[in-house]
Amino acid sequence: MKAALPTLIVALLTTLPAHAAPCAWSAQMEEDEGGSVLTASVCGGPKGDAHLILACFDRPVLSYDLGTAGGQLEPGTKGSFTFKAAGKSVTKRLVLEAMYNYFTADLSGPSDPLLALLRGKGEVAVSADKYGRMSFPLKGAGAAIGKVLAECGKGSGGEAD
Repeated sequence: MKAALPTLIVALLTTLPAHAAPCAWSAQMEEDEGGSVLTASVCGGPKGDAHLILACFDRPVLSYDLGTAGGQLEPGTKGSFTFKAAGKSVTKRLVLEAMYNYFTADLSGPSDPLLALLRGKGEVAVSADKYGRMSFPLKGAGAAIGKVLAECGKGSGGEAD
């Protein structure tokens, strides 16, 4: 199922409205090569063209699209990104999915500290030395993330390797 992740994210990003304002989290079904996948997403950044996207296969996967601010990045790029909200911060190492020009991180599961941070109120600032800082609202995040996590592992048939 992981091989289908890039296709899913590209499909999601191409279906997001270009004039998405104001940005708020939502959860919706997206079609993927393996069938329908529930995703939670939000837009943000100065132009509203950056995105945080949560999907769940065996485990939750967070994708971070820098939007036009990202430019074309080098294949194999990795970076430490700090997510800050409500006086707390979580730093994660994200890896560039070079073909689609967005960063991803496999999360440990429903109790991952980053998911707890994203379920807060206000906004989350995402920053990395090389890529600057962008903010995303947390309005609706708890409900949208909760819906995705409730479906985690159900769509893949629960098969173990």
